[in-house]
Amino acid sequence: MSTKFLSKLSQNFIELLADDEYYDVTIEVGEDPNVKIFRAHMNILCYRSPYLRRTLASNKKNKDNALAHIKLSNI
Repeated sequence: MSTKFLSKLSQNFIELLADDEYYDVTIEVGEDPNVKIFRAHMNILCYRSPYLRRTLASNKKNKDNALAHIKLSNI
C-alpha cells in the first residue's frame, strides 16, 4: 500500500475518534458526583478489547435505536 493511502487512513481514524455525531456507545465511569461519560464507537471497542466485546454483546442497540450504555462505577 502506498504511504499516502496509509497516511489518509490514519487521518480518517483520528477524525472518527473525535467525531461527536456518529458514536453508538456511552460509557459512564465513576460514582456521583464524580461521573464522567465517554462517547465511543462500538466497532472499535469490540475489536480492541475482548472484555468490552463480551460486555457489548449483551448490551447492543435496542430496536428503538437507543445507544448501548456501559456503567463502570468502580473505576
